[in-house]
Amino acid sequence: MTLAKEKTATAVTVDHPLEPLTPDEITAAVAVVRQGKALTSSFRFATVTLNEPAKETVLSFKPGDPIEREAFLILLDNTTAKTYEAVVSLGSGQVKSWEHIPGVQPPIMLDEFVECEAAVKASEEFRAAIAKRGITDPDLVMVDPWSAGNYGIAEEEGVRLSRALCWVKANPTDNGYARPIEGVVPVVDLNRMEVIRVEDHSVVPLPPKDGNYTAEYVKDYRQDLKPLEIVQPEGPSFSVEGHEISWQKWKIRVGFTPREGLVLYTVTYTDQGEERPIFYRASLAEMTVPYGDPKPYSYRKNAFDVGEYGIGSLANSLKLGCDCLGEIYYFDAFITDSRGGVAQIENAVCLHEEDFGILWKHMDWRTEQTEVRRSRRLVISFIATVGNYEYGFYWYFYQDDTIQYEVKLTGMVSTGAVMPGEVPKYGTLIAPQLNAPIHQHIFNVRMDMCVDGPNNSVYEVDIIPEEDEYNPYGNAFYAQSTILPTEKTAQRTIDPIKGRYWKIVNPSKTNAMGYPTAYKLMPGENTLPLARPDASVINRATYMTKHLWVTPYSPDEKFPAGNYPNQHPGGVGLPEWTQADRSVEDTDVVVWYTFAHSHSPRAEDWPVMPVGTIGFMLKPLNFFDENPANDVPPSPKNHGSKHACCG
Repeated sequence: MTLAKEKTATAVTVDHPLEPLTPDEITAAVAVVRQGKALTSSFRFATVTLNEPAKETVLSFKPGDPIEREAFLILLDNTTAKTYEAVVSLGSGQVKSWEHIPGVQPPIMLDEFVECEAAVKASEEFRAAIAKRGITDPDLVMVDPWSAGNYGIAEEEGVRLSRALCWVKANPTDNGYARPIEGVVPVVDLNRMEVIRVEDHSVVPLPPKDGNYTAEYVKDYRQDLKPLEIVQPEGPSFSVEGHEISWQKWKIRVGFTPREGLVLYTVTYTDQGEERPIFYRASLAEMTVPYGDPKPYSYRKNAFDVGEYGIGSLANSLKLGCDCLGEIYYFDAFITDSRGGVAQIENAVCLHEEDFGILWKHMDWRTEQTEVRRSRRLVISFIATVGNYEYGFYWYFYQDDTIQYEVKLTGMVSTGAVMPGEVPKYGTLIAPQLNAPIHQHIFNVRMDMCVDGPNNSVYEVDIIPEEDEYNPYGNAFYAQSTILPTEKTAQRTIDPIKGRYWKIVNPSKTNAMGYPTAYKLMPGENTLPLARPDASVINRATYMTKHLWVTPYSPDEKFPAGNYPNQHPGGVGLPEWTQADRSVEDTDVVVWYTFAHSHSPRAEDWPVMPVGTIGFMLKPLNFFDENPANDVPPSPKNHGSKHACCG
């Protein structure tokens, strides 16, 4: 296969207020705080990222304007167990603010992953527990540090905890997830990095079968695959300046944070020479993975992958020809390790374009004239590994002004062991004595909307049958729009029977037919959380109980489960903010969309899971006067084929 040359964005000139922090800026921010606050070695840096300037500052910015750069930091003092937030002016080299945030826990940091595993393996109590199960070499043990959550246990209050889940490998390259150490849960104080207790439930034998899948173990590969080449001899159709992408009529600014990963800013589409905004900022704001097994050592498996771990900090370095194919442009990401050193994630974000079948087509049977246009889409993506799972996050931009968000689920199912002959109720046997527990993946995307301007309203649209009085033949139905005027009225769920969707409308702008310009949010696969309403995970992630939330813009309201979900009892974020029932009509609105997948594992998900997808679409709704893709040219004759193309 012939692959095009890679391009990489690494060190860039900061020429826009939303450019991510450079490595030098991160280093400077850490140094300013260290010196200004005389920090001891007990301090860890959980987050160092751009302190985003005010929206009005960004929207009024013109090239050449002065740019005031600030960094936002979250720090943890292991000695005192206190969490702090700081803002640093990079221009003046001063700490602008320093605040202790009581009663919260920052996300579990990458360094803590490594240190937690070492602490578990060194624990004599843990070694004794695994010896009862015939495990004599702790070096072969795999430890995943899961957050402890919050279950109202007094002795856990204020203690930074991980309930570590453990597996064991048969050899160093073995797939350890094939052999769960069932019933053994080391509980680790992450501030002291000590195992404070080992929960040891009933002894369950290790599953007997390997679950290996890598190239060294798979020998009988298919032999009938022919080369499939992705070739763009003249290069891609997009261009990149700093972190701003121009493609077709789109302009998109790319950012990256250790918490959210990929962030999109100031997305616009040029129509008849006018650059029309669609949204100001969009990102994955939270994701929660609740498990359905009630065993005493399993019921606390409820991961908040954004707020508890930082999905951006877990991003992969993507590989050309594997994760991304074709003419690729990569953006590197720069984060900190917990000691304030700069860590580079090479090729963290992948940018490319790909063919996507037919854009539109019509054949006139009278004249036998056929017109076809092929669809091309722009793909902006990153992939993160969270313990056993891989998540791919994809934004797609289409030539007809459609936007799609898709999550790809792959990697390893989380596994447990069962007794010989046992058939698990809350999971699936995927190999002898190996249980894959049932669970859900629940995502929330925050979209700071700006459809044709800053003031928008949100409507719910149902397709309903006409009343008998106006429906003499019984065939009539229509789209009924209902405005959602306040935060509480805008807490909604899907209804596929009614073909429900939501539209974000600019009431002050109309198209040629007099309709207000709008975008429609089209749900894809979805469900609701299955935990009982009084369950801890529901209290902590109440955002999951509604598919749609709408709030007026506030720069302090970014995360639907609150700023610090790690070990938090809940009640914060969206459920707290919306108690005010603020107006969301004809104002600067933020749309929060929740979508979920209930994963009942199957044999085909083992040893590594084929990709599953879930997401939603945003489509223009009377945003234009006609099809905006009418001007896409026909494909060249004989392009990539022995046969002439239509058009």
